[in-house]
Amino acid sequence: MAKVELTPLRSWDDFFPGSDRFAKPDVKDSAKWTNRVVSNLLYYQTNYLAMAVAVFLIVGFLNPLGMFTAMAVVSGVFLCSVWAGENRTAISSFKRQNPTAFVIIVMVASYILISMLGSVMVFMSAITLPLALIFAHASFRLRNMKNKLENKMECAGLKRSPMGILLEALDQQEENLQKIQSFLEGKRKE
Repeated sequence: MAKVELTPLRSWDDFFPGSDRFAKPDVKDSAKWTNRVVSNLLYYQTNYLAMAVAVFLIVGFLNPLGMFTAMAVVSGVFLCSVWAGENRTAISSFKRQNPTAFVIIVMVASYILISMLGSVMVFMSAITLPLALIFAHASFRLRNMKNKLENKMECAGLKRSPMGILLEALDQQEENLQKIQSFLEGKRKE
């Protein structure tokens, strides 16, 4: 098993170039769209982390108590969902069959708990805004050859990253593992 490494920070020119490297995702082909999002999450994870930290710090300085409350609730709900997904068969099968719905349920549960504690706007700006920006970039950014190669190494287990571990916890890697296996089998036959 490879050791966990943070991917390098991609240059601004690679991360946010002109409009020629962005395209509307094909929403009718959810497998292709999911693959694009997962690939970009793995490839640009350090850039996404830097962007999320910047928004997080700005909001944290504006409302520190609300930020701490939101952090605690989201962390607690996420950890409970991962534990339940691993220890409860019904939840585990639901998570595998409906990964997007599972993530939405976790986010809605977090929202409900935070609204009960009165920190909704902090949650919306500090947690949801970076997630929305990351998801939008990952959805619209076309992959390049280096991106595809890095992802194949991650999926094959030759390389491990924090985002890869997170996506594994959310069961978003299985589909990619099957694709890489069929890709490698196809190359072996050629």
